[in-house]
Amino acid sequence: MESRYDREMRILRFKSGRNLHLGLWDGASVVDLTALDKSVFHSLNTLVSTASKRHLGIDEVIAKMLSDGDNRLKRLEMKENNHGSSLELVIPVSPPEVWCCGVTYRRSQEARETETSVRGIYDQVYNAARPEVFFKGTARHCVGPVGDIGIRGDSKWSVPEPELAFVLGSEGKIIGFTGGNDVSSRDIEGENPLYLTQAKTFTGSCALGPSIVTLDEVGPEPKLGIECEVYRTGKSVFKGSTSTSLMKRSVQELRSYLLRYNPVPLGSVCLTGTGLVPPDDFSLEEGDIVEVKVEKIGALKNRVRRLQA
Repeated sequence: MESRYDREMRILRFKSGRNLHLGLWDGASVVDLTALDKSVFHSLNTLVSTASKRHLGIDEVIAKMLSDGDNRLKRLEMKENNHGSSLELVIPVSPPEVWCCGVTYRRSQEARETETSVRGIYDQVYNAARPEVFFKGTARHCVGPVGDIGIRGDSKWSVPEPELAFVLGSEGKIIGFTGGNDVSSRDIEGENPLYLTQAKTFTGSCALGPSIVTLDEVGPEPKLGIECEVYRTGKSVFKGSTSTSLMKRSVQELRSYLLRYNPVPLGSVCLTGTGLVPPDDFSLEEGDIVEVKVEKIGALKNRVRRLQA
């Protein structure tokens, strides 16, 4: 059955009192899905599980339940950028595992080859059949649209890395995409590539959100614009843009390597690499505001906090 929601599947999560609810942004307001049926829309995982049991996509489950429950829909007002809204958005999924793929854009390869003291390895990765895939962390390392991202106290060169991320459902299938910020310590990774985990994994090192778009919305290989802007004391100190069309590797290729001999839990997230690298004289500072915008997904805005030992 056709629904007016068929073309608008931006799933988000927000606070309602002390509880977390799933919602659907329709361009003008948010439909409270959890209020419609808590057993199905308690979380993204319950939605994915329901879709799997019914042999349907999550888009189909949402569309059918919205159609069946049309007279019971609870609508909540929210502006596109969430400013002035009574809704408090939170991270759209609490991932049991977060993975990252690196050196998937030429710009990333050039920047890392410049920063490292071990020449040639990033050239090899960019041109190799096997991509770089590494473990980023868990839900405890992640924040959502309004949380503080962290920068390490022992790093002097910290940068945002705006990326498209895919969300995995049952059997490792991609169920949707979200925005991501893979905050990184470039000086630590540049000192020695074996320090990658220390450069990548720390409190607040990953921001995700603000919404999840489904495959029906953007397709299995989305070509989306990505923008990043950093504000310091109210002034823009870095601004850049790129597109996922510039990725050397496909999303499905990255997924296949992630899952080789490595099944991951439902709700896990994988970031697909960055094509936006600030100049070498730029580093994040405490109090900066980082805004990552991914086309069709929305704006992910976070304040920077320097971590203490």
